[in-house]
Amino acid sequence: MPKIREMSPHLADLIAAGEVVERPASVVKELCENSIDAGAKSVTVEIKNGGMTEIRVTDDGCGMSPEDVETAFLRHATSKIYTERDLEAIATLGFRGEALAAIASVSRVELLTREPASSEGTRLLLEAGVKTDKAPVGAPVGTTIYVRDLFFNTPARQKFMKNDRAESSAVGVAVVRLALSHPEVSIRYLRDGREEYHTPGDGRLQSAAYCTLGREFAMGLLEVSNKTDSMEATGYTSTPGAARGNRSWQFFFVNGRAVKSKLLQAAVEQAYKNSLFTGRFPVCVINLKMNLSAVDVNVHPTKMEVRFSDERAAFDTVYWAVRGALEREDGPGELKISQGTLKVTGTAPRPESDQKSAAVKPRGDFFKSVSAEDYRSGKAGPKAPGERVEFRDVVKSGYQTKLDLPAPSKVRAPEAYPRYPAPKLGSGTDEDEAPAVSGTRATGETPRTDDTPAREPEEEREWRLVGEALNTYIIVERGDSIFLIDKHAAHERMLFDKLKAQKREPSAQILLTPVVCALSGEDERTILENSELLEKLGFEIDEFGPNTLALRQVPMDMDLSDPRGTLEEIAGKLRLGGKRDVEAMGDDILHTVACKAAIKAGRRSEPGELSELIEKVLSGAVRYCPHGRPVSMELTKYQLDRSFKRA
Repeated sequence: MPKIREMSPHLADLIAAGEVVERPASVVKELCENSIDAGAKSVTVEIKNGGMTEIRVTDDGCGMSPEDVETAFLRHATSKIYTERDLEAIATLGFRGEALAAIASVSRVELLTREPASSEGTRLLLEAGVKTDKAPVGAPVGTTIYVRDLFFNTPARQKFMKNDRAESSAVGVAVVRLALSHPEVSIRYLRDGREEYHTPGDGRLQSAAYCTLGREFAMGLLEVSNKTDSMEATGYTSTPGAARGNRSWQFFFVNGRAVKSKLLQAAVEQAYKNSLFTGRFPVCVINLKMNLSAVDVNVHPTKMEVRFSDERAAFDTVYWAVRGALEREDGPGELKISQGTLKVTGTAPRPESDQKSAAVKPRGDFFKSVSAEDYRSGKAGPKAPGERVEFRDVVKSGYQTKLDLPAPSKVRAPEAYPRYPAPKLGSGTDEDEAPAVSGTRATGETPRTDDTPAREPEEEREWRLVGEALNTYIIVERGDSIFLIDKHAAHERMLFDKLKAQKREPSAQILLTPVVCALSGEDERTILENSELLEKLGFEIDEFGPNTLALRQVPMDMDLSDPRGTLEEIAGKLRLGGKRDVEAMGDDILHTVACKAAIKAGRRSEPGELSELIEKVLSGAVRYCPHGRPVSMELTKYQLDRSFKRA
């Protein structure tokens, strides 16, 4: 009996749909690309329940004739290529002829379309790829496609879908890419009846970026432009100070097609070399235009990957475009005061009214040049040096002047805080308690009286704190050895162990005021997809708007000085986690929380903090940071003697 059989057409369609239709966002991407190829100037995307129950895409393009309506849903049916030579220069976004057939095979589809020259439109209904009805109807010019009950006949695919919030976020990312790649098309995105994005379609990339990525993103961009004989790179990139914690804010387009390219990423990041902190990535929206025959877009079914015929030229074009933008960046204006005139130097244009006001000459005695010595001695004040100055005169004049205060010797010295002797460990008697001491001198010394007990010597330690080097490394002496301790790495490990111990019942803090964080669409989708895991670790995160999340609860030890950076780093680690188990992904998140909350290298620390770190390290409780780096290094007396030729 033969073992090899030909698959049924329906089964083949389901398998083909798996390559093209991964989730609702894939459907939106394919339908919007068809709308743009049809010459649409306005596209509206509406979804319900993350796109699983209904997707609606409406455009004002050229529409379809009644004869082409059914043919469009056949596999490998297309109006965009006819011969093999057409594959050498693909100018359209969709060309495979698989999208509509793949979508229809796993959903219920309703199509309404009309050509401009036709007096009536056509309505077509399909279920699982099979036509159920076709009739003439009244319809506007263009095409409207409803996709309902996605994956209703493939439960194996349906169970892998995320929650509605995550799927909606993925659709939003697809819409953003389309809006940025085609700013000349007005794109409107509605989710469950609420408008998320609406671009004007004025052809300006900055307008599209403003409407989809927010004001903060759009206003902090530098224009990118570089043209060679064969290529041209245009768009925007960010200043080094506006860098983010991952690459999700990098958008690349090749001839108007959204792509993911490690080559172009490397070109941008190389241009920022020596300008960014470690772990920070630039933000950019760059469109690379080239000859159609110089790029192969027929590499992957999703058409997100491309291959360049001259990779070096593509790299150099983008690199020098970004590099040129960074070099043209103007620094902040300098404030100069000279001869009674206030001058601000810079390249930013000023309004005409400001220019007129700047031309008016101020009073000659308004500004007064003084030396630093006169300023410190009080001679720059409005009074003579020997005159008494009232406080109201100082406030009125606005000058800093030396006040006529009583002599320091007449001022009563502040009393030092009472010092108590250290109690004896292991003793609970009242005799060990020291009474309060009063009447101390300014030096903090406690005079001996009949009712004042003698201060007991402090507990001797086996180590001695020598000091701190570079505000990063703690220098400790113990026995015949010197230890150098990385305070950030040691503290990070301590916090990680603490969070790890509370993993089953995390100690969290509810924020009095939620912290709102603007993220990229990809980061937002990743956070929402893993909301259950984050809740187990002490986070409570809600949607707050397009590409915006609200932090309502965080782990107890989390540092809130940079919440957006923390979420971006967590999202990046979750994406890299792949198919690892939940515990391993949770550990990565705890690594990030501990790293952000730990004592920062380069900052001065209190002796009490250093002592606690030293105790943990020297006792062996802390040996490696969560990333595997050692936290301390030992130098013995013998090693030092050998280095100085003493042994």
